[in-house]
Amino acid sequence: MCCNWVTGGACHGWKVTATVVEIHVPISGERPVREWIELVEEHLVGAEERGELEVHDDGEEYQDSYVFLVSGAPEDELLEAAARVAGLPGIPLGTYAHVSDVDAGDYGLGRRVELDPA
Repeated sequence: MCCNWVTGGACHGWKVTATVVEIHVPISGERPVREWIELVEEHLVGAEERGELEVHDDGEEYQDSYVFLVSGAPEDELLEAAARVAGLPGIPLGTYAHVSDVDAGDYGLGRRVELDPA
């Protein structure tokens, strides 16, 4: 969770927003896109079923990538899950993540993290 101090002369409390990691998988001609999208979805659903993270909706195409959203765990664990996605067989090279929050409103607004495939 990311906490931002809300001020205004006096203490008004904490605003808490949930961390979201966007997993950006480049769309390339290396492998049919539908195959690796299904592979990633199966992998992430398995992690969700084990209680490791939460998957937000279905992934979707954004610019030159297909983006999957995960949350529900500390940032380091979400980034580890993203690195495991990057290391799946047939996933295009260059997969990266953005660390953001649920209120961002668009993809790619958070901190970019290069993934070392696990």
